[in-house]
Amino acid sequence: MQDRFKPETSAQALDVISWGLANKKPLEIQGAGSKRAIGHRPQSAATLSLSGLKGISLYEPEELVLTAAAGTPVAEIEAVLAKKNQELAFEPADFSRLLGATDAPGTIGGIMAANISGPRRLKAGAARDHFLGLKAISGRAEEFKSGGRVVKNVTGYDLCKGLAGSWGTLAVLTEVTLKVLPAAEQTTTVVVAGLSDVEAMSAMSMAMNSSCEVSGAAHIPANLVTRSCFKDIANSGTSATLLRLEGIAPSVEYRATQLQTLLSSLGSITKETGADEIWRDVRDVHYFAENQEKAVWKLSVPPAQGALVTSAVADEVPGVEYFFDWAGGLIWAAVPGLNNASQTAIRKCLEACGGHATLFRAPEEVRSTADIFHTLEPGLMALTKNLKDNFDPSGILNPGRMYRNL
Repeated sequence: MQDRFKPETSAQALDVISWGLANKKPLEIQGAGSKRAIGHRPQSAATLSLSGLKGISLYEPEELVLTAAAGTPVAEIEAVLAKKNQELAFEPADFSRLLGATDAPGTIGGIMAANISGPRRLKAGAARDHFLGLKAISGRAEEFKSGGRVVKNVTGYDLCKGLAGSWGTLAVLTEVTLKVLPAAEQTTTVVVAGLSDVEAMSAMSMAMNSSCEVSGAAHIPANLVTRSCFKDIANSGTSATLLRLEGIAPSVEYRATQLQTLLSSLGSITKETGADEIWRDVRDVHYFAENQEKAVWKLSVPPAQGALVTSAVADEVPGVEYFFDWAGGLIWAAVPGLNNASQTAIRKCLEACGGHATLFRAPEEVRSTADIFHTLEPGLMALTKNLKDNFDPSGILNPGRMYRNL
């Protein structure tokens, strides 16, 4: 049985990493473990859990800035922000149901280390764009900090951008500072019913290119709508193209009317005010949460290519299910009976359009042999290896989590 360390201070975390370095004991780095099923199982001798590093140390609503220990649950931060009518604008997803980890609440350090963003990314940017500062410990057992409490404060390397999306392979985050923003007074979702995938791509493109300031654009094919938590969509019996508008109430109402007029020739259009569950279904990939036997892929593509990609994948992989987010730029796909042939086919379809594929959920026996993250071209792989060698030369932090032998 592996040793498991759960420090309650950054000094204790430093002691664990120093121990791992001195004894050549690779460490599996995690928050609460809610995203442990993503990526390869690290080739580790012990686990370092940051879930004991909790608490908000600074929150200045007037300055739109918050600092929290890396192990602080995201739900706790969102509850504090809600009292001041503020939010994490990048809309962090909760994949606990999708990954079968409902007993492990996601932490803010885990969200930033994985650079996980929700449907609002197409308007507000990714998690990394809201990452102002950090404190961390490298694989050299050296504490360092970067950034600060304002947006334009970076001199030298922007380590926040570099560590976001590194999945704990470069350094262990102990504290993060984030930009927060006011929450919308009103949210309205314009729902266009009955569109094909190709028609939905056109509708979302029209909406995104309009002056309506759409903050979410998703398309749920007809075969998936019954899984929606929102009854009107679940009972509709037809596909649903979702377009979200946010802001002050008069502005939202005006823009919703404009959007309905713009899309009036495409199909039946309804308006839903509030209905947060519509976007939680999309954000948290609830459409594929129930059947844990199916592999789930996260496919990033040029938005204009979304329908072409899913058509190509469906031709090669029988039984694939999918839906679209980010105006077609993000495709979530569920695949039964994942094998080498289907993995190769999916990646080939993505490469043809310049996109990339991440195997987001799969049984352990598949994860142990499959390529999880998109294979990097030689130049990028050399750069990635160089970063790893500089931050973690002994390879003790999440070795093999993203790429084997790295």
